[in-house]
Amino acid sequence: MLHSSPHHRIGDAARLSGVSAANIRYYEKEGLLQPGVRGDNSYRFYSDADLHRLRFIRLCRAMDMSLDEVRTLLALDADSTIDGHAACATLDEHLAHVRERLAELRTLEEQLRDLRSRCDGAAGHCHVIEALHERAEAEPVPSLTPQARRHV
Repeated sequence: MLHSSPHHRIGDAARLSGVSAANIRYYEKEGLLQPGVRGDNSYRFYSDADLHRLRFIRLCRAMDMSLDEVRTLLALDADSTIDGHAACATLDEHLAHVRERLAELRTLEEQLRDLRSRCDGAAGHCHVIEALHERAEAEPVPSLTPQARRHV
């Protein structure tokens, strides 16, 4: 069972959770973590349960989950009346984002290989910079309308 009494200062909480003090403050601001209890000296203190929550958040973020996805999982965890399989929907959405990103990365890899092939090392001059200039010239001007927001 995790101790609920706060006794870890923010630096210790950062070290024990693997989450930087700046990110702890950010997660508090974003509502993913309750603000640490302030001591008489104004230091923030965190409980073992807080440390566990920080490690949970760090694990989700390491899997490239957005803050909204982490927030959803934390809410599902906190609400015992919700079907335990509800987290699967969040995970399925995240998998779709990951698959989309993988497709984007494959396209990027193909573009980079094509660009790299412009300089085979045999010629006296590398044509990579020239190819970038050609692409920049041919690149359509982006519209000023907001683009779809990236996942993370």
